[in-house]
Amino acid sequence: MKLKTILAVFLTALCLPIVSQARDTTHFLNFNEVLQEALAAGRLDGSVKFYLDSQPSGAKVIRKGLTTSKKTNAFNKSDQAACSWALQSALIQFETAAKNAGANAVVNLVSNYKHNVYKSRDNYECHAGGILAGVALKGDLAKTR
Repeated sequence: MKLKTILAVFLTALCLPIVSQARDTTHFLNFNEVLQEALAAGRLDGSVKFYLDSQPSGAKVIRKGLTTSKKTNAFNKSDQAACSWALQSALIQFETAAKNAGANAVVNLVSNYKHNVYKSRDNYECHAGGILAGVALKGDLAKTR
């Protein structure tokens, strides 16, 4: 009995460094590539336009400060593939929200991982680990011409 207890404690102690040193790799990846992939696959229908850290002239903001945080299973996927899935999930949520609000654009779109804003007109921020990958975005819903 004592041997089993000692063995259980030893095996548990071996696992602790693995848990405490979980990977969290930050990636800054091309937004447009993932957007085009989602459109080509039919996950987005193209009725809502996405504008990273900008808005077109004449856009009328309908709703400010919409946020989303999406995570996806990263197990046995490349970081880029997992990040792509997470971003597509976030964009689908924004597209649905825009349609429901009568908007046709998401403007001023920025990454907002753990409430730290990353602005870029080309890239989005994604954090990938051994088990999960996540994307967080913040933007405004707008009507454009």
